[in-house]
Amino acid sequence: MSAKPPTTWYELKPQAGFPDRRFVLKATLGGAALVSTLSVSEAQTPAVLLDGYTPVYFTADEWAFIRAACARLIPSEGDGPGAIEAQVPVFIDRQMAGDFGNAADWYMIGPHDPTADQRLGFQSPLTPAQIYREGIAAVDAWCKTEKGKIFVELDPPAQDDVLDQLHSGKHKLKPELRDFFSLLLQNTREGFFADPMYGGNYKMAGWKHVGFPGARGSFLEWANTTDVAYPLGPVSIAGDRG
Repeated sequence: MSAKPPTTWYELKPQAGFPDRRFVLKATLGGAALVSTLSVSEAQTPAVLLDGYTPVYFTADEWAFIRAACARLIPSEGDGPGAIEAQVPVFIDRQMAGDFGNAADWYMIGPHDPTADQRLGFQSPLTPAQIYREGIAAVDAWCKTEKGKIFVELDPPAQDDVLDQLHSGKHKLKPELRDFFSLLLQNTREGFFADPMYGGNYKMAGWKHVGFPGARGSFLEWANTTDVAYPLGPVSIAGDRG
């Protein structure tokens, strides 16, 4: 690929700890160069689709929070699509309503010690869906107290500050919710790059952006090529072509 490697938040704002869209994408893909082929019309469509989407798990207020937070984690401004263009919030909503959100295949029997060293693994007695629900409420309550408004009513710089404090640990939620931000960041990345069948990566926007072939049957001849742009668009599991 011939595109310039992405710039990280740390290169742009060395004093900040919160990753911007470049950091989110670079950290996910191991520093792969980024290429965008999403058209202007495609980039504008998802905003309308999100307005017409009825969440299956989140309440209206929670849905507004998720949309706003995802829009800051992978913003639309830049050289490619953002989380909104890729319909990442739809992915997260469906995940919370499904097996992942309900920890269906996790060992959730106690004892639990949410204050234990995080290197010991997941310790919350709450499922991911419960962590989202209680985490959103806790962050909104903190925003209301500290900034006078709930998260979605803040301007983008203030929203970035809130997410920065969650990411850096300056603002700590109760121990049972300490995985809230890491789950939000993880699920935002997943929604940007997962197969479209899961609700995100709308029209394979994330795959197009990084030149990923998707579910193509053969990619061996391009696997180690870094100096030539991949000439074919991606293919989804359902067979849709980008």
